[in-house]
Amino acid sequence: MNMKKLATLISAVALSATVSANAMAKETIALVISTLNNPFFVTLKDGAQKEANKLGYNLVVLDSQNNPAKELANVQDLTVRGAKLMLINPTDSDAVGNAVKMANQANIPVITLDRQAAKGEVVSHIASDNVAGGKMAGDFIANKLGEGAKVIELQGIAGTSAARERGAGFKQAVTAHKFSILGSQPADFDRTKGLNVMQNLMTAHSDVQAVFAQNDEMALGALRALQTAGKGDVIVVGFDGTADGIKAVQSGKMAATVAQQPDQIGVIGIETADKVLKGQKVDAKIPVDLKLITKE
Repeated sequence: MNMKKLATLISAVALSATVSANAMAKETIALVISTLNNPFFVTLKDGAQKEANKLGYNLVVLDSQNNPAKELANVQDLTVRGAKLMLINPTDSDAVGNAVKMANQANIPVITLDRQAAKGEVVSHIASDNVAGGKMAGDFIANKLGEGAKVIELQGIAGTSAARERGAGFKQAVTAHKFSILGSQPADFDRTKGLNVMQNLMTAHSDVQAVFAQNDEMALGALRALQTAGKGDVIVVGFDGTADGIKAVQSGKMAATVAQQPDQIGVIGIETADKVLKGQKVDAKIPVDLKLITKE
């Protein structure tokens, strides 16, 4: 073999080694998400993916399909797939404890997104101030209707910190503005369930003046039920600021939505993961700003 060919061969081997080293250097971060059947969490995932690409991480996303057993299986799977850190968006704040503990035992740091974990060791929790958001929704209704408004509340999935906190914040407004709560029932953050629960509640409470739904999907379901019943004057307020929710507000169908920034929750999740993996100190709680979106 002549020297020129040998030099070319050595160069090719060196390049291959560099590519392999770079591939190995691309560490894996896992995102275990409650459901990808909800636009809010799809946006959160997209934000995380964009930031992971930017910072050079391999992001593995697993969908728990709103099932705590599936969530646990996902975490178990990831502990053997080389994930260096797990971002978990819990299906249920209590049930996720076992999954968090499993990651703890495997010495994999855990960051929770949007919903808290009641058990296990979590490095950081990144979420909107749901209590403030719930109160913000109630204050808006009071601003439009005054004291003593007749309101129906559609609750999210029982056991999630988001549902508990949004409900607690809204309750502050209920007390402050002396609302009459005609009905308060779970519709599991789901649009179809929101429609069905609203239809059932309206049969007994036709005098409803406003609806607070703990997410935009339920709000849009309630809106459909009200439209079908010819009740276009009922104020509907949602929560999340999804694309569909904002569109409904801009068209004047929905009165308002308390907008989270799910893409920012995803972005900040990856930024925080990057700091943790580099041994940097991070805050135990990282708030993401909320804003009230109205047609005005």
